[in-house]
Amino acid sequence: MTVTAFLTDSTLCIGCKACEVACKEWNQVPGDGFIWSGNSYDNTGALGHSTWRHVKFVENGVTPGLGGNSPEAFSWGFSSDVCKHCENAGCLEACPTGAIVRTEFGGVFVQPDVCNGCGYCVVACPFGVIEKDEQDGRAFKCTFCYDRQRDGLHPACASVCPTESIKFGNLDDLRAEAHGRIEKLKSMGFDDVQLYDPVDSSVAGTHAIFIVRGDPGTYNMPPKPEVPTIYLRKGWTSAAIASGLMLAATLFAFLGGRRA
Repeated sequence: MTVTAFLTDSTLCIGCKACEVACKEWNQVPGDGFIWSGNSYDNTGALGHSTWRHVKFVENGVTPGLGGNSPEAFSWGFSSDVCKHCENAGCLEACPTGAIVRTEFGGVFVQPDVCNGCGYCVVACPFGVIEKDEQDGRAFKCTFCYDRQRDGLHPACASVCPTESIKFGNLDDLRAEAHGRIEKLKSMGFDDVQLYDPVDSSVAGTHAIFIVRGDPGTYNMPPKPEVPTIYLRKGWTSAAIASGLMLAATLFAFLGGRRA
């Protein structure tokens, strides 16, 4: 099977949220974002159990007469965020029941009928994507439209994007396309554009890559995401050293007490 991925180009996103609506309709995800947040025009706020695609609004001050994609000013940007489907997925490693699996397309899929609601996956995600539904008791996130992919269809979000800000296809092909797009944008004066593709981090790359302007952190993308399990060796080493010191202290106290 082809290893698939998303390429989200924030320079093409117009903030219409069609991807959010299509995701909810296809996957029958509960509605949310009905309360006015006061945070720009973004009411859904972030990815979670009821928001599997989230269009983030990034305002950096408005310059009169210049649009959001003007090379001279970075005023207002949009980007559609989604589960990154990490190559080394913290949620998958932390799941004790085997509810989270890797599909043949490279995505990370949560089996709702196996999830026991422990929440270990929530704290193990370096991007804060997966969330537990407190009413339902289980954890949910983007499924990569696994059912659509099995039928040869593209994910719902990519199918409805009117500007093709969300592209779907072979991971290597999308990486090549992204680099070509960045070169074109830089030739047009967009010097702050870059590709977010954390292959050099402990997640070893993702199946959702992004073209963004400015600091990726403003789009909820950490510069070096880390899988929590990388700290296990240090943790066990520290525990072994502490145990050894306690044992030595106990023996010293015991032997010293006998001599007295």
